[in-house]
Amino acid sequence: MANIDSVVYTPASAATQSVSRYLDLTQRYVLNGHGVIQALLRLKEIDFYPDVIFAHTGWGEALYVKEVFPDTPLIGFFEFYFHVKGADVGYDPEQPCSADDRLIVRTRNSINLLSLQTADVGVTPTRWQRSLFPAEYQPMLRLIHEGVDVALALPDAQAKLELADGQVLSRHDEVITYVARNLEPYRGFHVFMRAVAEICRRRPNAHVLIVGGDEVSYGVRLANGRTYRENALEEVDIDRRRVHFLGRIAYRQYLEVLQVSSAHIYLTVPFVLSWSMLEAMSAQCLVIGSDTPPVAEVIKHGENGLLVSFFSPTAIADAVDSVFNHPDRMQALRVAARQTVLHRYTLERGVAAYKALLAEIVSGRLIATRE
Repeated sequence: MANIDSVVYTPASAATQSVSRYLDLTQRYVLNGHGVIQALLRLKEIDFYPDVIFAHTGWGEALYVKEVFPDTPLIGFFEFYFHVKGADVGYDPEQPCSADDRLIVRTRNSINLLSLQTADVGVTPTRWQRSLFPAEYQPMLRLIHEGVDVALALPDAQAKLELADGQVLSRHDEVITYVARNLEPYRGFHVFMRAVAEICRRRPNAHVLIVGGDEVSYGVRLANGRTYRENALEEVDIDRRRVHFLGRIAYRQYLEVLQVSSAHIYLTVPFVLSWSMLEAMSAQCLVIGSDTPPVAEVIKHGENGLLVSFFSPTAIADAVDSVFNHPDRMQALRVAARQTVLHRYTLERGVAAYKALLAEIVSGRLIATRE
């Protein structure tokens, strides 16, 4: 971007392989933090003194910035506070969490806690995510969602999507869509694929469009380098002529996927909410979402979308049937979905909130809000 200088940091040194596995991530994040202060010291040497520092706190980059610029206000982006129960860990019985895993999760919060102590104010994007942080720190966390670009994620009744095999799909077809950065259990991919088998059995004219890569963003990798897609395709019997794995695609094509969607399925364990769900709502998709806290904060069942059990392929297939069986009734939900995003989750609204926070800090009006 114009008029923006970039200074890249590198971790201070390579992580020690012999460290306790409970401290492996913590060690890596500390090294990130140390690398950041080396970069900041180079800036200080050329008399660069920031008015405000903004940092994501999840990977240690914010740990030591106050040691270099003690008088500069620090805004921390606090995305997720880990819990050994009541959130993502252990939610899905098919993804068990061992006693050792729980210790690692608990230890990982040391970075969160140190960052909470260091930041002058924090930002978190949803009420549910804020509720996960210790009660004494929640008052310092401003609720600001960065928003999505509603001028790009638009409904288009005339949209068409051409597939690699030459088929062209539009809103006149029965199109079920699913989007995730990677196809993995955290985003309910295994449950979704079981639902796909039932949907294909019930609806012989339906096409399923699946967007996402084969890596693992969240959770554990499978043994022997296998992917969750490979696992799912061995488990379920689907019509491969009507189930289309698009992989990772260009943003323009991704928007076309949303625009031709008849029913968009979004599943997640209790974890960070995906931008893709909000973009789907902005494009007036009929979102069938998992009845998990981050989704239920946005989607109200029967008002701006449908909620189903994360664990029930049958409930997902039933919801898809209801979408096709009652198209007129569902149109009101599509319209309401976009209105929800226009009212609460636009990019402009997010930028305005950040600008207001920055103005509050620079003017000296920021009031400490720790209890």
